[in-house]
Amino acid sequence: MSDFKSLPVHAGTVSLQPTPHTLIGAHTNVYADASEQRFNIQIPGQDVAIEATPIEYTWTYGDGSGLGPTTAPGGPLPRDRWGERTATSHIYTETGDFQVTLTTTFSGTYSVNGGPAVPIPGNGTFTAAPATISVWRSTVNNYADNCLENPEGSAC
Repeated sequence: MSDFKSLPVHAGTVSLQPTPHTLIGAHTNVYADASEQRFNIQIPGQDVAIEATPIEYTWTYGDGSGLGPTTAPGGPLPRDRWGERTATSHIYTETGDFQVTLTTTFSGTYSVNGGPAVPIPGNGTFTAAPATISVWRSTVNNYADNCLENPEGSAC
């Protein structure tokens, strides 16, 4: 287990939609791109093949809230569906810049000298580099002026 936890397992990449900005009160889609990884190491003269498989994801949204652990890594949405709720989306209630972090839990197996795969007892957790999201506020104003008739009117 200590060798497993010391491997350079890539926790995945944090992806955000929309990015780099989102709006206060809107669903921001957050998802992980994490994959199975293989390593070959030597332990006292033995060839050991290790396979690490992502099994759980824990999100920290940077505003004091989070999600997980969950087995859902989330996934991308088509651009015309940005703002929809997803299993891993988050609604920010304040403006500002926030660091979104992902911690991925991996299970592992090992094989010695090409033998059968044996489960590694326990799991390893690894943290991805954070992603920054800027949360903005939008203001909508309606005007009755016709800018062709009154070029000096509000919003013209």
